[in-house]
Amino acid sequence: MSRQIKPNGFVVESLRILVVIFGAALGLQIARAVTDDADAMILGFLTAPMIGVIVGAGLGYSLGGGLARYLVRALDRSDRALEGITPEELVSGSVGALVASALVALISWPVFLLVSPLIALSIFAFLVVLGGAFGFTVAQRRREAVLASIGSRTSMKSSSRPRHQTRLLDSSVAIDGRIVEVARAGFALGRVVMCQPVLDELQQLADTSEETRRNKGRRGLETLDVLRRTPGIEISVIPDEAPEVPDVDGKLVQLALKHNYALLTMDTGLAKVAAISGVEVQNLHALSIALRPPVTVGESLSLHLIRPGKEADQGVGYLDDGTMVVVEQSEQHVGSDVEVEIMSVLMTSNGRMAFARRRSV
Repeated sequence: MSRQIKPNGFVVESLRILVVIFGAALGLQIARAVTDDADAMILGFLTAPMIGVIVGAGLGYSLGGGLARYLVRALDRSDRALEGITPEELVSGSVGALVASALVALISWPVFLLVSPLIALSIFAFLVVLGGAFGFTVAQRRREAVLASIGSRTSMKSSSRPRHQTRLLDSSVAIDGRIVEVARAGFALGRVVMCQPVLDELQQLADTSEETRRNKGRRGLETLDVLRRTPGIEISVIPDEAPEVPDVDGKLVQLALKHNYALLTMDTGLAKVAAISGVEVQNLHALSIALRPPVTVGESLSLHLIRPGKEADQGVGYLDDGTMVVVEQSEQHVGSDVEVEIMSVLMTSNGRMAFARRRSV
Protein backbone atom coordinates (compact mmCIF):
# COMPACT_ATOMS: atom_id res chain seq x y z
CA MET A 1 0.00 0.00 0.00
CA SER A 2 2.89 2.36 0.73
CA ARG A 3 5.19 3.31 -2.12
CA GLN A 4 8.97 3.28 -2.04
CA ILE A 5 10.49 6.49 -3.37
CA LYS A 6 13.60 5.79 -5.45
CA PRO A 7 16.50 8.23 -5.47
CA ASN A 8 16.16 10.84 -8.21
CA GLY A 9 18.89 10.35 -10.81
CA PHE A 10 19.31 14.05 -11.57
CA VAL A 11 19.79 14.93 -7.89
CA VAL A 12 22.26 12.08 -7.40
CA GLU A 13 24.36 13.14 -10.40
CA SER A 14 24.27 16.80 -9.37
CA LEU A 15 25.55 15.94 -5.90
CA ARG A 16 28.20 13.68 -7.45
CA ILE A 17 29.46 16.60 -9.57
CA LEU A 18 29.76 18.78 -6.45
CA VAL A 19 31.78 16.05 -4.73
CA VAL A 20 34.00 15.77 -7.84
CA ILE A 21 34.65 19.54 -7.73
CA PHE A 22 35.50 19.31 -4.04
CA GLY A 23 37.83 16.36 -4.66
CA ALA A 24 39.57 18.15 -7.53
CA ALA A 25 40.05 21.29 -5.42
CA LEU A 26 41.39 19.25 -2.52
CA GLY A 27 43.78 17.35 -4.82
CA LEU A 28 45.03 20.64 -6.30
CA GLN A 29 45.62 22.10 -2.85
CA ILE A 30 47.53 19.05 -1.65
CA ALA A 31 49.66 18.91 -4.84
CA ARG A 32 50.66 22.56 -4.50
CA ALA A 33 51.57 22.00 -0.85
CA VAL A 34 53.88 19.00 -1.44
CA THR A 35 55.77 20.25 -4.53
CA ASP A 36 58.25 23.06 -4.87
CA ASP A 37 57.91 23.54 -8.62
CA ALA A 38 54.27 23.49 -9.68
CA ASP A 39 55.17 23.78 -13.38
CA ALA A 40 57.59 20.82 -13.46
CA MET A 41 56.35 17.86 -15.51
CA ILE A 42 56.31 14.69 -13.41
CA LEU A 43 54.43 12.15 -15.52
CA GLY A 44 54.76 12.89 -19.24
CA PHE A 45 53.23 16.30 -19.81
CA LEU A 46 51.36 16.20 -16.48
CA THR A 47 52.44 18.51 -13.66
CA ALA A 48 51.86 17.83 -9.94
CA PRO A 49 48.74 20.07 -9.76
CA MET A 50 47.28 18.29 -12.82
CA ILE A 51 47.84 14.89 -11.21
CA GLY A 52 46.31 16.16 -7.96
CA VAL A 53 43.21 17.39 -9.83
CA ILE A 54 42.81 14.10 -11.76
CA VAL A 55 43.27 11.90 -8.67
CA GLY A 56 40.98 14.07 -6.52
CA ALA A 57 38.29 14.20 -9.20
CA GLY A 58 38.48 10.44 -9.70
CA LEU A 59 38.10 9.75 -5.99
CA GLY A 60 35.27 12.27 -5.83
CA TYR A 61 33.47 10.56 -8.71
CA SER A 62 33.90 7.12 -7.12
CA LEU A 63 32.78 8.15 -3.65
CA GLY A 64 30.31 10.81 -4.74
CA GLY A 65 27.75 8.40 -6.18
CA GLY A 66 27.39 6.39 -2.97
CA LEU A 67 27.37 9.52 -0.83
CA ALA A 68 24.75 11.16 -3.05
CA ARG A 69 22.44 8.13 -2.96
CA TYR A 70 22.77 7.98 0.82
CA LEU A 71 21.89 11.66 1.15
CA VAL A 72 18.83 11.29 -1.11
CA ARG A 73 17.59 8.33 0.94
CA ALA A 74 18.19 10.36 4.10
CA LEU A 75 16.07 13.16 2.65
CA ASP A 76 13.32 10.63 1.91
CA ARG A 77 13.40 9.45 5.54
CA SER A 78 13.30 13.06 6.69
CA ASP A 79 10.24 13.68 4.52
CA ARG A 80 8.43 10.77 6.21
CA ALA A 81 9.49 12.07 9.62
CA LEU A 82 7.97 15.49 8.81
CA GLU A 83 4.52 13.91 8.34
CA GLY A 84 3.95 13.98 12.10
CA ILE A 85 5.09 17.60 12.55
CA THR A 86 2.43 20.26 13.04
CA PRO A 87 2.55 23.62 11.20
CA GLU A 88 3.52 25.34 14.47
CA GLU A 89 6.52 23.04 14.88
CA LEU A 90 7.52 23.58 11.25
CA VAL A 91 7.37 27.37 11.56
CA SER A 92 9.27 27.48 14.86
CA GLY A 93 11.83 24.97 13.55
CA SER A 94 12.39 27.01 10.39
CA VAL A 95 12.96 30.17 12.43
CA GLY A 96 15.43 28.31 14.62
CA ALA A 97 17.23 26.91 11.58
CA LEU A 98 17.59 30.40 10.01
CA VAL A 99 18.86 31.96 13.23
CA ALA A 100 21.31 29.13 13.93
CA SER A 101 22.59 29.14 10.33
CA ALA A 102 23.19 32.90 10.49
CA LEU A 103 25.10 32.60 13.76
CA VAL A 104 27.25 29.74 12.45
CA ALA A 105 27.97 31.68 9.25
CA LEU A 106 29.01 34.71 11.29
CA ILE A 107 31.37 32.64 13.45
CA SER A 108 32.88 30.41 10.75
CA TRP A 109 33.51 32.92 7.92
CA PRO A 110 37.23 33.36 8.88
CA VAL A 111 37.82 29.88 7.43
CA PHE A 112 38.06 31.62 4.02
CA LEU A 113 41.23 33.31 5.27
CA LEU A 114 42.91 30.04 6.23
CA VAL A 115 42.50 27.73 3.22
CA SER A 116 41.71 27.92 -0.49
CA PRO A 117 38.27 29.25 -1.45
CA LEU A 118 36.88 25.94 -2.75
CA ILE A 119 37.84 23.99 0.38
CA ALA A 120 36.73 26.84 2.62
CA LEU A 121 33.35 26.96 0.88
CA SER A 122 32.83 23.23 1.45
CA ILE A 123 33.69 23.49 5.16
CA PHE A 124 31.60 26.65 5.54
CA ALA A 125 28.54 25.06 3.90
CA PHE A 126 28.88 21.92 6.01
CA LEU A 127 28.99 23.93 9.26
CA VAL A 128 26.02 26.10 8.22
CA VAL A 129 23.87 23.07 7.33
CA LEU A 130 24.81 21.34 10.59
CA GLY A 131 24.01 24.45 12.60
CA GLY A 132 20.69 24.86 10.81
CA ALA A 133 19.70 21.27 11.57
CA PHE A 134 20.59 21.76 15.24
CA GLY A 135 18.61 25.00 15.38
CA PHE A 136 15.58 23.36 13.78
CA THR A 137 15.58 20.56 16.37
CA VAL A 138 15.96 22.89 19.35
CA ALA A 139 13.33 25.37 18.13
CA GLN A 140 10.89 22.57 17.31
CA ARG A 141 11.11 21.23 20.86
CA ARG A 142 10.80 24.77 22.30
CA ARG A 143 8.10 25.88 19.90
CA GLU A 144 5.97 27.45 22.66
CA ALA A 145 8.72 29.96 23.54
CA VAL A 146 9.65 30.60 19.88
CA LEU A 147 6.08 31.28 18.75
CA ALA A 148 5.43 33.39 21.84
CA SER A 149 8.45 35.57 21.05
CA ILE A 150 7.25 36.30 17.50
CA GLY A 151 3.50 36.07 18.15
CA SER A 152 3.00 39.81 18.69
CA ARG A 153 4.40 40.54 15.21
CA THR A 154 2.93 37.67 13.22
CA SER A 155 -0.30 37.12 15.22
CA MET A 156 0.61 33.43 15.49
CA LYS A 157 -0.23 31.48 18.59
CA SER A 158 0.83 28.03 19.57
CA SER A 159 -1.99 25.58 19.11
CA SER A 160 -3.01 23.08 21.73
CA ARG A 161 -4.11 20.59 19.09
CA PRO A 162 -2.80 17.07 19.46
CA ARG A 163 0.58 16.54 17.83
CA HIS A 164 -0.14 13.14 16.47
CA GLN A 165 -1.95 13.06 13.15
CA THR A 166 -0.66 9.62 12.21
CA ARG A 167 -2.24 6.65 13.98
CA LEU A 168 -0.69 3.20 14.40
CA LEU A 169 -3.33 0.49 14.09
CA ASP A 170 -3.45 -2.58 16.34
CA SER A 171 -4.91 -5.91 15.21
CA SER A 172 -7.63 -5.71 17.88
CA VAL A 173 -9.10 -2.62 16.17
CA ALA A 174 -9.14 -4.33 12.78
CA ILE A 175 -10.74 -7.49 14.17
CA ASP A 176 -13.41 -5.52 16.04
CA GLY A 177 -14.35 -3.69 12.85
CA ARG A 178 -16.20 -0.76 14.43
CA ILE A 179 -13.45 1.59 13.30
CA VAL A 180 -15.12 1.55 9.87
CA GLU A 181 -18.34 2.96 11.32
CA VAL A 182 -16.33 5.57 13.24
CA ALA A 183 -14.76 6.72 9.96
CA ARG A 184 -18.09 6.68 8.12
CA ALA A 185 -19.64 8.77 10.89
CA GLY A 186 -17.34 11.61 9.89
CA PHE A 187 -14.55 11.28 12.45
CA ALA A 188 -11.42 11.97 10.40
CA LEU A 189 -8.68 9.42 10.99
CA GLY A 190 -6.15 10.97 8.60
CA ARG A 191 -3.10 8.79 7.99
CA VAL A 192 -3.33 5.28 9.43
CA VAL A 193 -0.25 3.07 9.61
CA MET A 194 -0.08 -0.68 10.15
CA CYS A 195 3.20 -2.50 10.66
CA GLN A 196 3.91 -5.70 8.75
CA PRO A 197 3.93 -7.99 11.87
CA VAL A 198 0.32 -6.99 12.61
CA LEU A 199 -0.70 -7.78 9.04
CA ASP A 200 1.12 -11.12 9.28
CA GLU A 201 -0.74 -11.84 12.53
CA LEU A 202 -4.09 -11.27 10.83
CA GLN A 203 -3.05 -13.43 7.89
CA GLN A 204 -2.08 -16.28 10.22
CA LEU A 205 -5.44 -16.04 11.95
CA ALA A 206 -7.24 -16.07 8.60
CA ASP A 207 -5.36 -19.23 7.54
CA THR A 208 -5.86 -21.21 10.77
CA SER A 209 -8.07 -24.30 10.91
CA GLU A 210 -10.00 -23.13 13.98
CA GLU A 211 -13.20 -21.49 12.79
CA THR A 212 -13.43 -18.77 15.46
CA ARG A 213 -9.87 -17.59 14.96
CA ARG A 214 -10.20 -17.88 11.18
CA ASN A 215 -13.28 -15.63 11.22
CA LYS A 216 -11.44 -13.05 13.34
CA GLY A 217 -8.53 -12.94 10.90
CA ARG A 218 -10.77 -12.61 7.88
CA ARG A 219 -12.84 -9.90 9.55
CA GLY A 220 -9.65 -7.97 10.35
CA LEU A 221 -8.43 -8.17 6.75
CA GLU A 222 -11.85 -7.12 5.46
CA THR A 223 -11.79 -4.13 7.83
CA LEU A 224 -8.44 -3.01 6.44
CA ASP A 225 -9.72 -3.36 2.88
CA VAL A 226 -12.79 -1.24 3.67
CA LEU A 227 -10.64 1.39 5.38
CA ARG A 228 -8.35 1.49 2.36
CA ARG A 229 -11.33 2.38 0.16
CA THR A 230 -12.87 4.86 2.61
CA PRO A 231 -12.48 8.53 1.56
CA GLY A 232 -10.40 10.66 3.89
CA ILE A 233 -8.22 7.79 5.14
CA GLU A 234 -4.69 7.08 3.95
CA ILE A 235 -3.67 3.63 5.12
CA SER A 236 -0.18 2.24 4.58
CA VAL A 237 1.89 -0.74 5.70
CA ILE A 238 5.43 -0.25 6.98
CA PRO A 239 8.09 -2.94 7.52
CA ASP A 240 9.15 -4.41 10.85
CA GLU A 241 11.58 -1.87 12.32
CA ALA A 242 12.18 -3.79 15.57
CA PRO A 243 13.06 -7.37 14.55
CA GLU A 244 14.90 -7.89 17.85
CA VAL A 245 11.59 -7.52 19.78
CA PRO A 246 9.81 -10.91 19.82
CA ASP A 247 6.17 -9.96 20.52
CA VAL A 248 3.96 -7.82 18.32
CA ASP A 249 2.79 -5.56 21.17
CA GLY A 250 6.40 -4.65 21.94
CA LYS A 251 7.03 -3.86 18.28
CA LEU A 252 4.03 -1.52 18.25
CA VAL A 253 5.24 0.35 21.33
CA GLN A 254 8.75 0.72 19.89
CA LEU A 255 7.39 1.91 16.54
CA ALA A 256 5.04 4.44 18.15
CA LEU A 257 7.85 5.85 20.29
CA LYS A 258 10.26 6.07 17.35
CA HIS A 259 7.91 7.92 14.98
CA ASN A 260 5.64 9.74 17.48
CA TYR A 261 2.60 7.78 16.30
CA ALA A 262 -0.61 7.62 18.29
CA LEU A 263 -1.51 4.01 19.08
CA LEU A 264 -5.07 3.08 18.12
CA THR A 265 -6.10 -0.06 20.01
CA MET A 266 -8.89 -1.88 21.82
CA ASP A 267 -6.51 -4.00 23.91
CA THR A 268 -6.69 -2.64 27.47
CA GLY A 269 -3.43 -4.32 28.49
CA LEU A 270 -1.52 -2.96 25.50
CA ALA A 271 -3.03 0.48 26.09
CA LYS A 272 -1.74 0.54 29.68
CA VAL A 273 1.77 -0.63 28.73
CA ALA A 274 1.99 1.87 25.87
CA ALA A 275 0.79 4.74 28.06
CA ILE A 276 3.39 3.90 30.73
CA SER A 277 6.05 3.86 28.01
CA GLY A 278 5.10 7.39 26.95
CA VAL A 279 3.00 6.61 23.87
CA GLU A 280 -0.16 8.57 23.13
CA VAL A 281 -2.94 5.98 23.24
CA GLN A 282 -6.37 6.26 21.64
CA ASN A 283 -8.37 3.42 23.19
CA LEU A 284 -11.51 2.65 21.20
CA HIS A 285 -12.65 0.29 23.96
CA ALA A 286 -12.66 3.19 26.43
CA LEU A 287 -14.49 5.30 23.84
CA SER A 288 -17.17 2.65 23.36
CA ILE A 289 -17.68 2.46 27.14
CA ALA A 290 -17.99 6.24 27.36
CA LEU A 291 -20.62 6.28 24.60
CA ARG A 292 -22.80 3.58 26.13
CA PRO A 293 -26.24 4.80 27.22
CA PRO A 294 -26.24 5.22 30.99
CA VAL A 295 -27.92 2.63 33.19
CA THR A 296 -29.41 4.40 36.19
CA VAL A 297 -30.22 3.08 39.62
CA GLY A 298 -33.95 2.41 39.96
CA GLU A 299 -34.47 1.82 36.23
CA SER A 300 -36.74 -1.10 35.34
CA LEU A 301 -36.16 -3.22 32.25
CA SER A 302 -36.67 -6.64 30.73
CA LEU A 303 -33.61 -8.89 30.74
CA HIS A 304 -32.87 -12.31 29.27
CA LEU A 305 -30.84 -14.43 31.71
CA ILE A 306 -28.31 -16.65 29.95
CA ARG A 307 -26.33 -18.28 32.76
CA PRO A 308 -26.01 -18.60 36.54
CA GLY A 309 -23.83 -16.14 38.44
CA LYS A 310 -20.78 -16.83 40.58
CA GLU A 311 -22.71 -16.57 43.82
CA ALA A 312 -25.61 -18.74 44.87
CA ASP A 313 -29.01 -18.07 43.30
CA GLN A 314 -27.74 -15.45 40.85
CA GLY A 315 -28.62 -15.07 37.19
CA VAL A 316 -26.59 -13.16 34.62
CA GLY A 317 -27.77 -11.32 31.51
CA TYR A 318 -26.43 -8.68 29.16
CA LEU A 319 -27.84 -5.44 27.81
CA ASP A 320 -27.62 -4.59 24.11
CA ASP A 321 -24.48 -2.49 24.69
CA GLY A 322 -22.71 -5.39 26.41
CA THR A 323 -23.23 -4.29 30.02
CA MET A 324 -23.37 -7.32 32.30
CA VAL A 325 -26.27 -7.40 34.75
CA VAL A 326 -26.20 -9.70 37.79
CA VAL A 327 -29.69 -10.46 39.14
CA GLU A 328 -30.16 -11.74 42.68
CA GLN A 329 -32.46 -14.70 43.46
CA SER A 330 -32.90 -15.59 39.80
CA GLU A 331 -30.92 -18.77 39.13
CA GLN A 332 -34.10 -20.72 38.53
CA HIS A 333 -35.08 -18.26 35.78
CA VAL A 334 -31.94 -18.77 33.63
CA GLY A 335 -32.99 -19.13 30.00
CA SER A 336 -36.06 -16.91 30.32
CA ASP A 337 -36.90 -13.18 30.33
CA VAL A 338 -37.47 -11.45 33.65
CA GLU A 339 -38.40 -7.93 34.75
CA VAL A 340 -35.61 -6.46 36.88
CA GLU A 341 -34.85 -3.24 38.72
CA ILE A 342 -31.28 -1.84 38.73
CA MET A 343 -29.91 -1.56 42.30
CA SER A 344 -26.33 -0.38 41.67
CA VAL A 345 -23.88 0.28 38.83
CA LEU A 346 -20.10 -0.25 38.96
CA MET A 347 -17.34 0.76 36.54
CA THR A 348 -14.61 -1.84 36.05
CA SER A 349 -11.55 -2.09 33.78
CA ASN A 350 -13.64 -4.24 31.42
CA GLY A 351 -16.59 -1.87 31.29
CA ARG A 352 -19.83 -1.17 33.13
CA MET A 353 -21.42 -3.77 35.43
CA ALA A 354 -24.86 -3.57 37.06
CA PHE A 355 -26.56 -5.41 39.91
CA ALA A 356 -30.32 -5.85 39.93
CA ARG A 357 -33.17 -7.64 41.64
CA ARG A 358 -36.17 -9.34 40.12
CA ARG A 359 -39.34 -7.33 40.28
CA SER A 360 -42.43 -8.87 41.77
CA VAL A 361 -45.02 -9.60 39.14
